[in-house]
Amino acid sequence: MLSTSFAILFYIATLTLIGGLGFRIWEYYSTPAPLVIPTTPAPTTRAGVVLRLIREVVLFESLFKANKWIWAFGWLFHMSLWLVLLRHFRYFIDPVWTVIALIQPFGVYAGFAMIAGLLGLLARRIFVPRIRYISAPSDYLMLLLLLGIGVSGLVMKYLAHTDIVALKNFFRGLMTFNWQPLPADPVLLIHLFLVAVLMIIFPFSKLLHAPGVFFSPTRNMVDNPREHRHVAEWALQLERK
Repeated sequence: MLSTSFAILFYIATLTLIGGLGFRIWEYYSTPAPLVIPTTPAPTTRAGVVLRLIREVVLFESLFKANKWIWAFGWLFHMSLWLVLLRHFRYFIDPVWTVIALIQPFGVYAGFAMIAGLLGLLARRIFVPRIRYISAPSDYLMLLLLLGIGVSGLVMKYLAHTDIVALKNFFRGLMTFNWQPLPADPVLLIHLFLVAVLMIIFPFSKLLHAPGVFFSPTRNMVDNPREHRHVAEWALQLERK
């Protein structure tokens, strides 16, 4: 019963995540941008826009210019999260790829760095008056949810060990619709439940800034209004009529 419940939960979470993200990305893509509004200084070529987006996604360039200590905690959290996600990829593949095997020890330390970054971002919302003023309850709950996932994961690693072989069989079984027993360890169940909740609410939360940055007109537009007239698609349709 327990394994069945979590199997159904993760099917629902996966469908919600993929479907919700797909719909949101389609919304972003189809929304017209009637004005050329890149944040200056902006690149004047398409290659420059690509480089700008890479710097923004990898280095958080605009946040670094705006606030160094918030950048430090934000960058620490996001980069650590990527390592943690790559480390967990081993539960879905067999044999484990060499690059994923090499990441394993770094992924463990990244778990501590991720929690440190989250604590810094939480402290920012609590102790910085102007940030606290504009923070909604969901902002705090999202950080607490991520902290719960990180802390429960480290607890399993160092205090309450679980059967990772059975856990891997469970997730690989989900991929082939061949359900396998899930270990009934309380910390593991809490960890997996929180992960499923995160997957479900992701397409409806502020975490959508992850794909959204690629569709931001302040970042993805070429600064060439003098060389080219920018006309939105809906405006072109009106002109044709």
